[in-house]
Amino acid sequence: MEITQEAETGTSPEIVDVKHEIPHQRPGGSDPLEASYRALFAAFDDDASGQLSRQELVERLAKAGILEDDPRMRETLIAARKGDGSEGLDFAEFVSLIQNSSGLVRRVAEDNLVIPDFAEFAAEIDDIHRELLPETGGAVADYIPQLARVDPDQFAIAICTVDGQRHVVGDAHSRFCVQSVSKTVSYCLALEEHGPDKVHQHVGREPSGVSFNELTLNKKGRPHNPLINAGAIMSCALIRPDADLAERFDHVSKAWSRLAAGRPVGFHNSVYLSERETADRNFALGYSMREQRAFPEGTDLVQTLEFYFQNCAIELDAEMLAIVAATFADGGICPLTGERVFATQTVQHCLSLMSSCGMYDFSGEFAFSIGLPAKSGVSGALMVVVPGLMGICVWSPRLDEHGNSVRGIEFCRKLVERYSVHPHDSAEGQTVKRDLRRHKSQTNSEAVAILCWAAAEGDLHAIRVLAAAGADLSTANYDGRTPLHLAATEGQVNVVKYLLTRGVDATAVDRWGGTPLMDAERRGHDEVVALLRAADGARP
Repeated sequence: MEITQEAETGTSPEIVDVKHEIPHQRPGGSDPLEASYRALFAAFDDDASGQLSRQELVERLAKAGILEDDPRMRETLIAARKGDGSEGLDFAEFVSLIQNSSGLVRRVAEDNLVIPDFAEFAAEIDDIHRELLPETGGAVADYIPQLARVDPDQFAIAICTVDGQRHVVGDAHSRFCVQSVSKTVSYCLALEEHGPDKVHQHVGREPSGVSFNELTLNKKGRPHNPLINAGAIMSCALIRPDADLAERFDHVSKAWSRLAAGRPVGFHNSVYLSERETADRNFALGYSMREQRAFPEGTDLVQTLEFYFQNCAIELDAEMLAIVAATFADGGICPLTGERVFATQTVQHCLSLMSSCGMYDFSGEFAFSIGLPAKSGVSGALMVVVPGLMGICVWSPRLDEHGNSVRGIEFCRKLVERYSVHPHDSAEGQTVKRDLRRHKSQTNSEAVAILCWAAAEGDLHAIRVLAAAGADLSTANYDGRTPLHLAATEGQVNVVKYLLTRGVDATAVDRWGGTPLMDAERRGHDEVVALLRAADGARP
């Protein structure tokens, strides 16, 4: 029998030949493959009825972040409803069902997605959203009249992982113009069409150090980078330059749709007209670049600027932009469709510039304190990429003095404070942070094992690293033995001193009723005995 499993790359399913049919009725369930499938079936059959309802399947998938509208699950969920209209799958039907789901159902059952504790993470995102609702600092952009009319209190956070786990909170389905976030996709399309050498003959790749619309070029008379206005105008000049304007815009909007798992993008004509009518600065940038012969030969400047304004007026919602960000996080492969939209190298180049130039003239501070590739827009949109893990969209229209969403920046601060997503995070010297890629129970059990080993071996450095990462130094293994028990038994004086200064309970009792002091006395470690007896609360 062939069982379809999800490929590592996400681009296409792999076929694994198991060589035999599952003997569903084999007495005693002794076949290992059948036992494996029965364990998966039990993981979804919440009421142990022997019949798996469609609702049970949907709820279990949703808890893991796999939503009902996920295109990878469409056939599976349709099949979960029997042909007679009733709901319910028996074991044999379940086995047939998950073979058609590219391994995704199995991975959910095994908690084998990139964020295993997704429900807990989603609840934390909801908490952050609530915490930031009272934040009303900043003001909406008013230099484009249509943007000044949006409701400033709207606020959405959307998450999509590289495995397609999704969560949204707030106004996640209200559409907004991407504005400067469009510069990322325009740059990628230019790279895909011409390659980096050709593109960077016309646009630099250094931070400008000035405002996004500043009338300035680099020493070669080129835009400083593709993520400021002048650079984005140049990217637009390089996208299908020989096609008419309608074809060029259709090409860009289709790329956005593919990045967002095939969802249709919108276009806000009023914003486009408003932006075009207030475009003196952008026209000045265009004429300045033409004066410096920066454009490719034959560029129609007015049409290029029209094209740029149109790209800024493309509309998405927060959920869609999070999927776009996740496609960037997954190296150009859309996690919900498995389609490669951009080459890996294209995404690498774009993320590098997002890290250094994506947040206007706040880019250096953002790189220092947050460290993640990001791009903001004056509509209040913020696209954040955690490479290899997830994409994030925060949308809140009130902007700070740099043109970045106030709530968006604060969300990023809270994210990196609570989770190990900063690219330069390390255990030593960090505050308590969760590693989203690891199951909490797995993390705890591993920490216990390492702590106990380090205590017995006298490896104080390893214990300090774990403590800095938030490990509980009083935790015990399955025998109730704490790190202090192990250190006392082996006479590790320095470890005992450190643990006692950190407030570890000197009177903890293991499963046999033994305390660290009793262990030290039995082994004749007199210095440890003296330390434990002197500790507050230690027994004489």
